[in-house]
Amino acid sequence: MEAIFEHPLQDKVETALDKIRPYLKADGGNVRVLEITQENTLRLELTGACGSCSMSAMTFKGGIEDTIKREVPEILKVEAININ
Repeated sequence: MEAIFEHPLQDKVETALDKIRPYLKADGGNVRVLEITQENTLRLELTGACGSCSMSAMTFKGGIEDTIKREVPEILKVEAININ
């Protein structure tokens, strides 16, 4: 499910995610942007260890979602497609 077009917020979202990726990678995981909708909903996929970790919901809410909302306030909603 790749975005059909490059969303104007793509670079800002990637920059925000780059701030938390080192912590995810330290535990064998990562996060990938699947889509930013025209309604400014960000859809993500947790990859590697993050995709199967029992703590992925906490990581998503407390780390990823908070960072995105703080750094890219234009994003109105953040969803992960594969949270346990």
